[in-house]
Amino acid sequence: MAAISINVSTVKPLGERVFIKVSPSEEKTAGGILLPDTAKEKPQVGEVVSVGPGKRNEDGTRSPAEVKVGDRVLYSKYAGTDIKLGGDEYVLLSEKDILAVVV
Repeated sequence: MAAISINVSTVKPLGERVFIKVSPSEEKTAGGILLPDTAKEKPQVGEVVSVGPGKRNEDGTRSPAEVKVGDRVLYSKYAGTDIKLGGDEYVLLSEKDILAVVV
């Protein structure tokens, strides 16, 4: 079987899906206590890396995505599929799972 080389530039989401680079989680609490890996919460903020062509409407046209590449977004905690490429973590999720754009 041939090996497939996947990197960020080769991933193009389909439909209304969005590919997000996950922001690193906090290493310490506000009080300065170091957190072990098992106690860290899954981050919910990331940067949009790639956006699909948009949702297909009933008449066959597409509605463009509300987010664009480069936007920092807040998304649902357990949404999407976690993907690890190189040393970075990404999540592929539906646009409806994005809660807000962080300004």
